[in-house]
Amino acid sequence: MLRLARMTRLGPFRIALVAAALASLASLAAAPAQAQELPVGQSEADYRVWLESNPGHRGQILSFESWQEAAGVRNVIPTWQLVRTASMWRECGGAPFEVPPFMLWPGMVRTLRFIRDHVKAAVGEVEAVSGYRNPTLNQCARGSERSAHLDFFALDLIPVRPLERRDLFTRLCAMHARYGPASGAGLGFYAFQRFHIDTRSFRRWGAAGPGGNESPCAVIERGGDPLAPPLPPPPQLPAEPQPQPPVQPQPQLPPGLQSPPQPQPAPQPPRP
Repeated sequence: MLRLARMTRLGPFRIALVAAALASLASLAAAPAQAQELPVGQSEADYRVWLESNPGHRGQILSFESWQEAAGVRNVIPTWQLVRTASMWRECGGAPFEVPPFMLWPGMVRTLRFIRDHVKAAVGEVEAVSGYRNPTLNQCARGSERSAHLDFFALDLIPVRPLERRDLFTRLCAMHARYGPASGAGLGFYAFQRFHIDTRSFRRWGAAGPGGNESPCAVIERGGDPLAPPLPPPPQLPAEPQPQPPVQPQPQLPPGLQSPPQPQPAPQPPRP
C-alpha cells in the first residue's frame, strides 16, 4: 500500500516514464544479442533523413537500385541496409550511410546471390549491419588492411530471428562447408549473432578454440565445443639466474719487485 501511494504521488506522466523504462529493460533482457548488434544511428528512419539531406544521395541510390535490378539481386537485402557503413561511424567521424563507388558494385553480386541461395536457407532472413567502408573509416574501425569491406565484397549480418549461438555456428558452418569452396565464400564470426559473408576467397575465422583464434567451424569438425572459453596462458616462470664468471685474483708481486712510487711533479708557482 505504501509503495502504491508513493507511485500515485508521482503523477501520471512520471508513472508513464517509469513504465516505458521498465518495458525497455524487459525488451533488452528478452533479446540481449539483437540489442547489442543493431547499429546506433543507422536505422531506416535515419536512412530517410540521410537520403533527404542531399539531392546527390537520392541520385546515387536510384542508380544503385537500378543496377541491382539489372543484376537480378534487387531486394535480397534492403538498399538502406546495404549502404550502412561501420558500427563505429560516429566515433570515427564518418557517414552512417555511403553508396560505394560504381566500379565496386559488381563485387557485391556474387555475395548477394550467395546470401539469397545459401545463407537464408540456413538461418532465415538476415539484416545487414555493415557494408562498404572507405579506407579512412575502415582504418579507424580497426578493420583489416585487406578487408573485403573495402572492395564491397562483404556484408556483416545478423539473423532477423535470433538463434542460439551454438545453433548459429552449426547451421552456418555446415552451409559453408558444402557451398563455400565452389563460391569462394569467406565466413567469419564475431560477438553475439554477428557474422561476416564475402565472396572474395574461401576462408573462415573466429575466436573459438583453446587459443581463442580459430573458426568455430574448425572446432566443430574435430569434435570440440565452439563455445568453450579459451585456455588461460601458461604461467610465466621466473627466469633462472645466470651464473656469473668467478672473479680472478690479481697477482701480487714480491716486496722486492714492487715498483717504487713514481715522483709527483712539483707544483708550479702561479703566473703573475
